[in-house]
Amino acid sequence: MNENEVKLTAIAALTATRAGAGDDYVSDLLGEAIPTRFQVPADATAAEAGGAVLEQLSEPLSALVNGFLMAFEALADAHDGTDPPQTSAQILQQLALTLSLEDPEDPGVTRT
Repeated sequence: MNENEVKLTAIAALTATRAGAGDDYVSDLLGEAIPTRFQVPADATAAEAGGAVLEQLSEPLSALVNGFLMAFEALADAHDGTDPPQTSAQILQQLALTLSLEDPEDPGVTRT
């Protein structure tokens, strides 16, 4: 899968999530962008093998992140262009605050 196809996969995953697709479907969709086989030199040490796998994972993961960011930017621009009561930045700040107050030991429970 090339970089553009991976970005399209990220956008498809967001679209499917918003349309109510199940977690398994979205997970499978995103999984298609991640390689399942890696080339590692036969004589590689464990560290070299790990480095080779990480290198081969970094490009598709970076493309997924870029696809998510492109989609967010397009949605934020459209949202903010409507003069909403809360800007996309304010919504993100509220989300960050909410997440920062969650108990890491018991997700869903708010710390006080």
